[in-house]
Amino acid sequence: MQKPYFFLIIVLGLGMSSCKTLYPTYPENQPVPSTDYSNLDHWAAHPDKTDPADSVPGQEALSDQSDLPVDVFFLHPTIYTKFKGDHKWNASLDDASMNKSVDESTILYQASAFNKVGRVFAPRYRQAHIYGYTTGDKAAALEAFAIAYKDVKEAFEYYMEHYNNGRPIIIAGHSQGSTHAITLLTEFFDGKPLQSQLVAAYLLGMPVTQDHFHSITPCQDSTETGCFISWRTFKQGYLPKKWPVGDSIVVTNPLSWKTDDQYMPKSANAGGVLYGFNRILPHLADAQVHDGVLWATKPKFRGSFLYWNPNFHPADINFYYFNIQHNAEQRVEAFLGRE
Repeated sequence: MQKPYFFLIIVLGLGMSSCKTLYPTYPENQPVPSTDYSNLDHWAAHPDKTDPADSVPGQEALSDQSDLPVDVFFLHPTIYTKFKGDHKWNASLDDASMNKSVDESTILYQASAFNKVGRVFAPRYRQAHIYGYTTGDKAAALEAFAIAYKDVKEAFEYYMEHYNNGRPIIIAGHSQGSTHAITLLTEFFDGKPLQSQLVAAYLLGMPVTQDHFHSITPCQDSTETGCFISWRTFKQGYLPKKWPVGDSIVVTNPLSWKTDDQYMPKSANAGGVLYGFNRILPHLADAQVHDGVLWATKPKFRGSFLYWNPNFHPADINFYYFNIQHNAEQRVEAFLGRE
C-alpha cells in the first residue's frame, strides 16, 4: 500500500519534539569514510535501476527516460526525524527502514515530478537529523550537515565523471535537499564553466536571497534558463516567526512562474498529489507571493481537517506537482532551443 506522503511527513515530524540530545556519528579527529556511488544501492533513483522516481501518477506504466536529453540531480528532504537509539546525528545508508521511507515518500511523490524531462539521479546521503535545524549545539549540527554534504558532493562528482557526458542538468531539491543543492550550485556551477549546462535549479522549501549567487539569478518567467526557482508555502495570512521573511528572499509563484505578488487562483493549478499516488487532485491550491513566502489557502482534501499547522512545507512540491512537471518541460524545451 502506498503511504500518503503529506501525512507521512507530518507524522514523522512529530518525532522531533521527543528527540533527546544527539551526538556526532563519527569520532572526532577521524576522517569520515566516503560512500561508494558505483554501488546502485547508494542511489534512491538511478537510470540503471527501477525505482519509485520512474512512477507516473494515474498510470501503471513507468516512465521511459532512456532517450531523454537532460539529467535531473534530485536531493531529497529530511526523512530522518525520529529519535534513533544509537544517538546518531546522521542517518545510516544501510538502514533498510530509512531507505524504504525515503523511497516511498520523497522519491515517489517528489522526484517523480521530473521524470518526463530527464533521467533522474537521486543519491542516498547521510542526511542530518531534523534536530540539526533547531539545536543549540551549532558545532555538532554543522558537522552533521557537513557529513551529509560530503555524500552529496561525492555523488555529484561520480555522476559527472561517469554519466553526464556534457548533458544539460536540472538541479532539484526540497528542504535539507535544497540546503545541500545551494552549496552544490555555489561550488560547481556559480560563475563556473558548468553553469552553461544548467537548465534550472529548483531550490524548494528553503529561503534563498536575491543575491545569494554571483552569476545564477532568480528565474523571472516560465521559460528562462540557467536560473533558480524557490518558494516556501504557508497558509494565507501567516508569516513564520523563526524563519527569514522579507523582500530580499526569492519567492517564485508556481502557478505563474513569476516573482511578483499577483494572486493566482486554484483554477491555474494543473493538479497535485498528496496521498494515494495515483489519485490526482486537480485545482488543489492557489498561490500568492507575500513578504518572502508563498501563501496558499488551505486546500480541502481527505483528512484536511486534521492538519492544523499553517506551515505547508511538506507539500511545497505536492500542492503544485503537475505545474512543476510542465514547467520543467518548458525550461528544457527553451534550453535545447537555444543551443
